[in-house]
Amino acid sequence: QVQLVESGGGLVQAGGSLRLSCAASGRTFSVYGMGWFRQAPGKEREFVAAINWSGGTTAYKDSVKGRFTISRDNAKNTLYLQMNSLKPEDTSVYYCASTSFAISRYYGDYHYWGQGTQVTVSS
Repeated sequence: QVQLVESGGGLVQAGGSLRLSCAASGRTFSVYGMGWFRQAPGKEREFVAAINWSGGTTAYKDSVKGRFTISRDNAKNTLYLQMNSLKPEDTSVYYCASTSFAISRYYGDYHYWGQGTQVTVSS
């Protein structure tokens, strides 16, 4: 089993930046693909970014390409999401998750989830 704890959310003005972290414990972090998802009130959970075990392969939702960067530090068992040029439509609860697949955009492929961290972008 893997335990995931997100941090780094908060309130930021449009155009600002935040860096989310996801600390993992339990089973070996480095063997898992990891992802970030988000869910706004009244909306379905959506894919944001994913990364394979080594960090050599990444995938992004089209609307965050060029603004968000996913990365991982396997020595620290930590996943990151650097978010730049934030927009009001990025406001959501952000979740990290792990998958036994190499990399996936599909939330159903993810087995362990964190509790989420709120990101609010004001206009």
